Amino acid sequence: MIHFDIISIQPGLLESPFQHSILKRGIDKGLISIHVEDLRPYGLGKHKQVDDYQYGGGAGMVMMCEPMMNCIEKLQTGKKYDEIIFLTPDGARMDQKMANKLSLSGNLLLICGHYKGLDERIRENVVTLEISIGDYVLSGGELAAAVLVDSIGRLIPGVLNDETSALTDSFQDDLLAPPVYTRPSNFRGWTIPDILLSGDDSKIDNWRYEQQLQRTKERRPDLLENED
Repeated sequence: MIHFDIISIQPGLLESPFQHSILKRGIDKGLISIHVEDLRPYGLGKHKQVDDYQYGGGAGMVMMCEPMMNCIEKLQTGKKYDEIIFLTPDGARMDQKMANKLSLSGNLLLICGHYKGLDERIRENVVTLEISIGDYVLSGGELAAAVLVDSIGRLIPGVLNDETSALTDSFQDDLLAPPVYTRPSNFRGWTIPDILLSGDDSKIDNWRYEQQLQRTKERRPDLLENED
């Protein structure tokens, strides 16, 4: 089982992603546990302030140390996190290898960034891993957190009906997935490769591997650079 705590100032953005499909199945089976902690109650003063102007001037607000630290310390009570993760555009690029590694964790804490970001002192002294889901900027870290949880959660044994499915996903071996087909074998004159109807598992496996290599070479040649 894996447990996620997610710190957010917009917890409502995370309601739908975890209530449907594969993640909901994992939650219902008791294989995934997700808790979203609203940062706002930890805010300062009567207005529950969680952000302030940045030192040195400049546009954009910064998430404050005190509310965030109080929230983290409350969540840490009786619990040890394998990683405290900050979702940020300048973090390490998320990939399948990272998802595989994080799926072996027991407890993960995810911090959703907002505004111009999180006070650097929290990043330097508390955060253990910073992750980006791509070279673009979102309005907040909630969508990135949902992507991260989904990519990790589907790897937990028992979450997928067919556990071997995740092993053949794109990027698992630095290769893209091969083309796939289903019934009918002839649709409007569009047919499928004959080998898939041969019943020869060995030849089908070889064909799929060749297709993976070809597709990766054509679409993501950079992935082949990772192979020895």
